[in-house]
Amino acid sequence: MKLHAISDLHVGFKENLIALTELPQHLDDWLILCGDTADTPDQLDIALQILGKKFAQLIWVPGNHELWSLPRDSSLHGAHRYEHLVDICHRHGTITPEDPYPIWQGEGGPHLLAPLFLLYDYSFRPNEIPVEKAVEWAAESDVVCSDEVLLKPDPFTHVGEWCEARCLESEKRLDAALVETPLPTVLIAHFPLKQELAILPQIPRFMVWCGTRITEDWHQRFRASVVVSGHLHIPCTRYIDDVRFEEVSLGYPRQWRMREERRGWVLGDHLRQILPRPESDAGDPLSGWTSEKT
Repeated sequence: MKLHAISDLHVGFKENLIALTELPQHLDDWLILCGDTADTPDQLDIALQILGKKFAQLIWVPGNHELWSLPRDSSLHGAHRYEHLVDICHRHGTITPEDPYPIWQGEGGPHLLAPLFLLYDYSFRPNEIPVEKAVEWAAESDVVCSDEVLLKPDPFTHVGEWCEARCLESEKRLDAALVETPLPTVLIAHFPLKQELAILPQIPRFMVWCGTRITEDWHQRFRASVVVSGHLHIPCTRYIDDVRFEEVSLGYPRQWRMREERRGWVLGDHLRQILPRPESDAGDPLSGWTSEKT
């Protein structure tokens, strides 16, 4: 019984959806879906139908794409949209950030698994750049995230306020859970928890939309053995303070096809084993694999 993870499935791309149907079965294993599974609730529903037949248990956290209010699907915004996505997950028996944290009893366990819904607050930036100038600073290099148009934070006034609220709630739950269950944790969030992990070599100023400094010490504060994230489309393994950080993105079709060509991967290799600790790391994030976030 193993714990796997993948993020940024982007099943709105036909090629990605086909690849999902072709993924081998892991009927005894669990799978973490670490955000950006889909762009619409209907797409998420389809993905969960497919993957629910291939794994014993699914764990989901949202990415920014799931929270987008697209012109063709804009009836729900912000927190109401997130609640609707949670309802879809619950219909499929999928664990969400709103559920009690499960204890992993499979290989490599026991661990407390903590799926977290966190956002960003523009605080990933050089110290000399004020937070209120971060988006402007990124735009100076022609980098602007689509979230600025598509991610509506209702009922919060801005995404940073929503981020702060989610972080406060998550801190309280984690503090309480670790008092009750003194186990190492697997922290699961779509966005990187540390600024140093949010660097895209070709578009470094995209870090503005990649997380919050609130979580910089969470890997130590909350006894993490592994931290799982996505968002960057750079699958890799890094170590900080003896904690393993796994970026587990699939990405857009031409990105993961390029990875298969360069690394000799087959479809199942895009799943990252989280527990037990795999025999080999996913590799150096600066090995030539690049992201093209927008």
